[in-house]
Amino acid sequence: MADLPTGFWSGWIIVLTCVSLATLFWIILSVYFAPNASEHPEAEPVWDNDLREGSNAPPLWWFWMLLAALVFSLVYLMLYPGLGSYKGLLNWSQGSRIVESYANFEESFQGARAEVANADLSDIQNDLGLMQTAERIFKRECSACHGPDARGQASLFPNLMDIDWQWGSSAEQIELTIRGGRVANMLAWQSILGDENVNQVADYVTKFAEADGHPGQAIYQQNCAACHGLDGVGNPLLGAPDLTDNIWLYGGDLESVTQTIAAGRSGVMPSFANRLDDAQIKLLVAMLAR
Repeated sequence: MADLPTGFWSGWIIVLTCVSLATLFWIILSVYFAPNASEHPEAEPVWDNDLREGSNAPPLWWFWMLLAALVFSLVYLMLYPGLGSYKGLLNWSQGSRIVESYANFEESFQGARAEVANADLSDIQNDLGLMQTAERIFKRECSACHGPDARGQASLFPNLMDIDWQWGSSAEQIELTIRGGRVANMLAWQSILGDENVNQVADYVTKFAEADGHPGQAIYQQNCAACHGLDGVGNPLLGAPDLTDNIWLYGGDLESVTQTIAAGRSGVMPSFANRLDDAQIKLLVAMLAR
């Protein structure tokens, strides 16, 4: 982040500042040397048919006020940035103050964060204050996709409150997902299987429990079982979801399943390793692994 302007803008700011100071100095002189009405006393006020600005001398306190403003401005410009890229005698900058403030903030919470990062999940889950902090982190970082109640958005982002996690729901697997992100890619099978076979597989998948001997079974076993398993329970290592638990991100009706098989699906979970620290990730894991 650039603290001070350089080049043209630095010169432009210097010109504006100097013009402003010169104008203030001219006003001070105008006030000080303005004609004083007391030098030409009159027996009594007489209307001279002249009602215009500047016909009377300004009060003396204007002079002292403007002079104080000029002195203050000059001292300020000597000590602090104000003349382009000149940093002032105190070498103060907004950028350095922000960095210093952030460093002090990090240092003041370093011990507490280390304590949270090293705590057991059960201890965190039993601490009401920490769980409220976890909920605030979730709402700030995750709710845009998964919703404030973590129940996701149909056909877009998964529900985090159910029992089915595409990449596994253990604390270790959730932490890996948050830290490293995930990239899901379901291959489009329309051009490979053709319409009839896609329809048969889709019908088979929606009837797993009573589909033994179904025409789509052989097609499924040949093309889909490598990821989803022969029994359709999926594989968290591959991010292949369970097809038997009636939990569907893109819809479990025949039309939706057919569309998924024919056109494929893709999704991305971004990595939060560089956005959240260890303590914040630990709090999210404790919240989601309950």
